[in-house]
Amino acid sequence: MTIPQLMWSCALAFAWQTAVAAPVEPRDTTKLIDIEEVVIVASPKEHVKLRQQATSSSVFSREALQAHQVASLKALTSLVPNFYMPDYGSKLTSAIYIRGIGSRINTPAVGLYVDNVPYLDKSAFDFNLYDIERIDVLRGPQSTLYGRGTMGGLMKVYTRNPFRYQGTNLELGASSGNNAYRASLTHYHRISQRFAFSVGGFYEGARGFFYNETLGRYADPLQSGGGRIRAIWLPTERWKLDFTAHYEYSNEGGYAYGLYNKGTRETEPIRSNEESTYRRGVLNSGLSATWQGDAFTLTSVTGYQRLDDRMYIDQDFLPISLYTLEQKQRLNSISEELTLKSLPGKRWEWVTGIFGSYQNLKTASPVFFHNDGMRMLESTINQAMSSDKIPQHVLTMGIDFPVTDMPVYSDFRTPTAGAAVFHQSTLNDLFIKGLSFTLGLRLDYENIRMQYLSGGQADYNFDFNLKMMSPVHIRLSDQAASRIQGDISNHYIQWLPKASLRYAINGQNNVYLSVSKGYRSGGYNIQMFSDLAKNSLQNSMMSGVKEGLFSRFDQLVAEGAMSAQVAAMGKGMMEQYIPVISDELDVQATTYYRPEYSWNYEVGAHLTLWDGKVQADVAAFFLSTRDQQISRFVDSGLGRISVNAGRSRSLGAEASLLANINQHLNLNAGYGYTRATFREYDLGTTQDGSPTDYAGRTVPFVPQHTFNGGASYTFFLQHPLCESLTLLADYKGTGKIYWTEQNDAQQGFYGTWNGSIRLQTRQCKVQLWARNLTNKQYHSFYFESLGNGFAQSGAPRQFGVDVRWNF
Repeated sequence: MTIPQLMWSCALAFAWQTAVAAPVEPRDTTKLIDIEEVVIVASPKEHVKLRQQATSSSVFSREALQAHQVASLKALTSLVPNFYMPDYGSKLTSAIYIRGIGSRINTPAVGLYVDNVPYLDKSAFDFNLYDIERIDVLRGPQSTLYGRGTMGGLMKVYTRNPFRYQGTNLELGASSGNNAYRASLTHYHRISQRFAFSVGGFYEGARGFFYNETLGRYADPLQSGGGRIRAIWLPTERWKLDFTAHYEYSNEGGYAYGLYNKGTRETEPIRSNEESTYRRGVLNSGLSATWQGDAFTLTSVTGYQRLDDRMYIDQDFLPISLYTLEQKQRLNSISEELTLKSLPGKRWEWVTGIFGSYQNLKTASPVFFHNDGMRMLESTINQAMSSDKIPQHVLTMGIDFPVTDMPVYSDFRTPTAGAAVFHQSTLNDLFIKGLSFTLGLRLDYENIRMQYLSGGQADYNFDFNLKMMSPVHIRLSDQAASRIQGDISNHYIQWLPKASLRYAINGQNNVYLSVSKGYRSGGYNIQMFSDLAKNSLQNSMMSGVKEGLFSRFDQLVAEGAMSAQVAAMGKGMMEQYIPVISDELDVQATTYYRPEYSWNYEVGAHLTLWDGKVQADVAAFFLSTRDQQISRFVDSGLGRISVNAGRSRSLGAEASLLANINQHLNLNAGYGYTRATFREYDLGTTQDGSPTDYAGRTVPFVPQHTFNGGASYTFFLQHPLCESLTLLADYKGTGKIYWTEQNDAQQGFYGTWNGSIRLQTRQCKVQLWARNLTNKQYHSFYFESLGNGFAQSGAPRQFGVDVRWNF
């Protein structure tokens, strides 16, 4: 019996053995349950619930996350209007886009807080959600209260509170398609009225979806496990201490890219001849201390994050041996925030605070040129030394590498320090009852630094052949080395204001208008150093060649084998035709990318209609972005870099709807529209003279539409073996997505049908589910490198079962 078959058998066994006799009565109301009242969370900065704030947001309870099989943040794509977090590459790749603002590499554009503790590096954003109570997604800049990295929005994740829930949860699951299986066990215990804790762990494994024909095995297997501990202590009536720590280790394959044909829009099978893997261990911990005064609340939140990972990737993604990249990161970051907040319900509500953080990231990213890569390097140099203006009978020259491998090493230390002070005030019942005005301002300082050491060493001779005006024929052997070393830094100060007006029609309905500024950090492109080191090595080779040739010319003249006139002519030709890319390297100008800024203008409403049966949220927005950061591959294909793309503009709207038609039938729908275009993006001309002005083109990787619609129907059976049966069906759609700035590669709008059947007793839930029922084929990612296009396909049809046992 296979492991998935065993898991299915266990699921049926648990469903039978944990049935209890007490029936469940149908609810006596058709009003929607307010998640924000049922799942109460403590926020150090907000005074009112999200639907009472002047912001567009979505809230997901634990039950909603389970119903939609949300096991990671990537599964929220399309469930949240204008939210797109594609699943490709590996857990390192946590690209998130909201309203046309996003980040594929480097600093995040969407922030993440877990139990009020910030996750500063997005390499840790993709983690298992096995112990989650609630997720809030706020759209639009949240920079005034939350600072850098929240220009597109903010995600808040809350784990289960052991004071409000006690017992033990056992969850088992299995699924087809990638032969996945998972298990988690968490215990919640309240020792007294003053102390409670929870402790748990999880494990998951998968064979993978995508098969590598060259290697004869699946490209994306996964093994992952970890645990979380949370402890809450109430030493007095006024003090609360909340400690949490979460560790997760994963070892996975990834980067399942196949050659893509733009003409046919078809993707070839995966044929990389090197296995691409990603291994990560990440620890996130935090301590929140809250003191409740008579007129205000003081909160201190201290966070610590440690990440150790290793990525090994076949960077040509082909069945040839060009080059591979091994990148190792070691990150230590610490943050501290002190917040002082007035008590809620006052005419003047205010919050003020200070924030400080320090990140120390060490990265080693050597690139290894293999046999085909060395031949490509030969060809590049020889083409640079050839010229149509030189008759071949006058001068021919070329270089030859007798070896098949060459490493180019790079080591970096990129510390980042930040500090901020912020304040926000809200005046309620301004002029008329129900009208509120909010004004906030944040002063944010950041210092970035890069210490670098990069270079290559040819510890062997390379051959240089020169044939000049036959019969003179010169052959040299030499060595070359490059070394790029230095220490550079930059800093900037940002003012991040916010203003909003909100009118509460009554306690459940309000309309609002807001304007806010967003900000995303600048930084340094460390992957650019592979190109810089290659160019430096080429210069070293050419400099050695010139010195050797000049010495050889002088020797031939002294021996009488060459006239002084021919030698002088030869030296002149060498000066003219042997290329030197650059005598001096400006690392600051070459690797630095500027911060990104945006202004968000928004109008919206939160409505509760038809006697509480329907909740509707609508918003329209306009975003103006300057110095937008765009990710692209460097010309050589040796890694991705961020570049600033002038100005862009995003126009859009979003709407969501929840409805309880009766005691049995529930409906949900959500739609987001974003039209994000470049307003200024002129890169001049290419080598062949064609223009690269992308003004008016659509910003890549931003879906124009996101849609979700679903319905659930519950039968209350009042039977000992099955108290309720819930049928759920939903449709999720995303697209159109352009993959390039040129807008010449795209993924059209696509949608997947999903569904589940849930059997429930008092202690046990069994959920049979299906994703992508029609086996819709689509692409989750596309990029271009070395003149080729590559794409990763989306996940195919999948069936699964989850068993949740509470005891």
